[in-house]
Amino acid sequence: MAIIAQLSDIHLAAGRDGEVDDGSGPVRALRAAVSSLLSLPARPDAVVITGDLADGGEHAEYARLRALLSPLPMAVYPMCGNHDDRDELRKVFDDHPEVTGTGKFPQAPVQYAVDVAGVRLVCCDTTVNGHAHGHMSEERLAWLDGTLAAAPGTPTVVATHHPPYPIGMRFIDDLRFVDPAGFASVISRHRQVVRVISGHVHRASVGSLAGTVSTTCPSTYRQLFLDLTSQGRAAVTGEPAGFAIHLIGLDGSATTHFAPTGNYRPLMDVE
Repeated sequence: MAIIAQLSDIHLAAGRDGEVDDGSGPVRALRAAVSSLLSLPARPDAVVITGDLADGGEHAEYARLRALLSPLPMAVYPMCGNHDDRDELRKVFDDHPEVTGTGKFPQAPVQYAVDVAGVRLVCCDTTVNGHAHGHMSEERLAWLDGTLAAAPGTPTVVATHHPPYPIGMRFIDDLRFVDPAGFASVISRHRQVVRVISGHVHRASVGSLAGTVSTTCPSTYRQLFLDLTSQGRAAVTGEPAGFAIHLIGLDGSATTHFAPTGNYRPLMDVE
């Protein structure tokens, strides 16, 4: 079984005078998330970060992110969201061949596949330069189709920043994955895909796509208010930050847990 942790929507801003930890909200929140992962009785085999790593896409923000992630002993796989800059991400994560290997031209999509304890993790790029919504071009869909076809017998998790299903929150759905039908068509052809995981929503949700369970992850920083009315108020809440843990069996089984950040310990044994 592979244990894949998912962090998302960190929105790390540049520090004051180059400080890594200046006490800002996103910094405190990320430190808490890292501490939470390290306190788990069964540590994850890998961590995927599904976009909006930085708030402004600046080089200093990614450098700060790397420093704050450095206590994690497992592999960390960064992805782009609509707040990110692909080229600056590549420069800072230059020792991650899966990230740098996609940089054949400026702002080339950051998309790659890696093995995690016998399970495949396929990271897609749904970002659109200069826009907050998501989309996958025919070229990106062709890459995904070919990548999935290369390992039809291996349980696979596909990761995106923008979720490919409607959330029901107007503010988020206005910044949605535009025309996800092509993406769904690709997923439907590859039955080894056991999960589609996303960020962007700043809260946990569960949907479906082409017969596959699809989820979004809480933000490590701020959660969005659950307003399902037609007015769709855009606001943050005082709900705790969190992360997701995906348990993927080599037999194709899949279970997802959502946990708040914090070093929670057992209060008592249950008889």
